Amino acid sequence: MTDHVLLNNVEHKDLRVITTRSAEYGDRVMSAPTFPDEFRSVQAHYPIFFAKSPDSGGFQPLAMFGFEQDENLFLTSEGWDATYVPLSIERQPFLIGFQQRTDAGGVTRQMVIHVDMDHPRISQEEGERVFLEHGGYTDYLNRMNDALFTIHEGYERNKGFVQALLDHDLLESFTLDVELNDGNKHRLAGFYTINEEKLGTLDADVLAKLNSDGFLLPIYMVIASLSNIRELIRRRNALLEA
Repeated sequence: MTDHVLLNNVEHKDLRVITTRSAEYGDRVMSAPTFPDEFRSVQAHYPIFFAKSPDSGGFQPLAMFGFEQDENLFLTSEGWDATYVPLSIERQPFLIGFQQRTDAGGVTRQMVIHVDMDHPRISQEEGERVFLEHGGYTDYLNRMNDALFTIHEGYERNKGFVQALLDHDLLESFTLDVELNDGNKHRLAGFYTINEEKLGTLDADVLAKLNSDGFLLPIYMVIASLSNIRELIRRRNALLEA
């Protein structure tokens, strides 16, 4: 269940958010949405795959944390075992909302912060304070505000990035078969990655256009991220040995 409401410093003056990384706070997830401007940080730890949205049918890049639903191989008893946590995870329980504002220039659509009051991170007793005593933003809420704006801009930019991949036939489906040390096998299907063969056939003008649009570097970041599949396998085998 979710309960998304507009965040305000009257009703939520005592609101706190638990920032500990744990399964009980919703971190036991297989993947999280990401976007091109985040790829440099994400690819340092996680493979980046693409999947079709069940709602829109469009492609969404994902940072992968495991091989099956509700598996996060970076989540340990001591927290999240990586130096970077994707912003779509970091921003919880906050999310972007919109409201109409009427002024002399007419009606505009304004971005605002919503909060999920049913999220397990919500607390009145422990965690980071959201508002200062007299109603101002805490440093924590300022960081979340910046994160939400970055996510919004990133998702908007992601539309052009994915369209460029489709225009040049650079997405291909793949199946990943993983055999663990105990002999068990896992198959990942339904995901997509960059077609390196097609990428290698693009002419100089197309590559120059992708580069000028800021899409060429993220493409190579996706390719580089695939080396982290070995790290996922290593982490899964380590759990088996433990």
